Amino acid sequence: MRVPVVLTLVGIVLAVACSAAQAAEPPPIKIGEISSYSALPVGTHGYRQGWELARDEINGKGGVLGRKLEIIARDDAGKPDVAITAAGQLVDGEQVDLLTGTILSHIGLAVADFARQKQKFFLASQPLTDALIWEKGNRYTFRLRPSTYTQAAILAKEAAKFPARRWATIAPNYEFGQAAVASFKRELKRLKPDVEFVSEQWPPLGKIDAGAVVQAMMAENPDAIFNATFGADLAKLVREGSTRNAFTNRAVVSILSGEPEYLAPLKDEAPPGWVVTGYPWSEIKTPAHDAFLKAYVARFKEPPNIGALIGYTNMLALARAIEQAGSTNADDLIKSMEHLKVDTPVGPVAFRAIDHQSTMGVYIGELAVRDGQGVMTDWRYVDGADYQPADAEVLAKLKN
Repeated sequence: MRVPVVLTLVGIVLAVACSAAQAAEPPPIKIGEISSYSALPVGTHGYRQGWELARDEINGKGGVLGRKLEIIARDDAGKPDVAITAAGQLVDGEQVDLLTGTILSHIGLAVADFARQKQKFFLASQPLTDALIWEKGNRYTFRLRPSTYTQAAILAKEAAKFPARRWATIAPNYEFGQAAVASFKRELKRLKPDVEFVSEQWPPLGKIDAGAVVQAMMAENPDAIFNATFGADLAKLVREGSTRNAFTNRAVVSILSGEPEYLAPLKDEAPPGWVVTGYPWSEIKTPAHDAFLKAYVARFKEPPNIGALIGYTNMLALARAIEQAGSTNADDLIKSMEHLKVDTPVGPVAFRAIDHQSTMGVYIGELAVRDGQGVMTDWRYVDGADYQPADAEVLAKLKN
């Protein structure tokens, strides 16, 4: 008779112990993350390491609302249909509390529409298209990274300082490139009505025929160039253009070209004098950035790129939004994000209620070669809040 009693007591003890353990360890907050890890590794490698660092720092301090953050990542392979399948698996299979991520604009738009249909909160981290927050925006979608409009407007202001009147544009023929050119042209024409655009080159993303693009552009003899190619396309364009002296005695303004992941492969071929947006990670001397830089290098044994900064900041914003909302309910998160302010390695960032765009700023400067490597010089940080469209303009876009 004693054995069953002992077993019963053991069972009770184990049950109490399990209940206590469960009470001490509440379920994690599950975040579904999607990005083009295999299709665009140069833009996502550092990004993943950035959010991993932030996640572990947050969890090391007890998590959010007493719960640890669990990030379930999926690769969209650079294809919208794959991204939608992954989002469905995350929401319906993994039961994630919210969605985040994406880098390519057309995939960001696809996941945003999925979030709208499923009424799931989505913080887009890296896609740049303005349609994400304006023409195709929805109440469930927010965007962290500085918009195409913001970066193009900053570059246009610099471009207006040049005496150049005849401009050429070179951009990948998809959502981001088209939006970048449209925003740049509109803003430059506003600032300098006498300019004209004499050449538009639209190479397919990732498949640029640089020789043909440069030849066609030079045939129109422009005074200056606006470039929106990036990654391997940028490297091919720079090498072909330099060989043909296409950039000699021509002003060039270029979006993204100062970002480490796109600048590093050029090494000493980086084109001096280009006015670019980017991320001069080694020269930013603020306590917040120093702390991020030190932690990142200590863990990953490499310097951060813009993707790493975005990944890290994205997770800080999510954690702050959840904490402020007091829950992971979509409606609560939306209300929280529309009034969110968060401290980041580049300073305070807020989100606009009118269009769900963050005020994260942009570094702008000139390219130079130093010790065999391209670097940004004479750079400055421009607050994104100073380059947002007026509310009336945003409302007009939202109505269309």
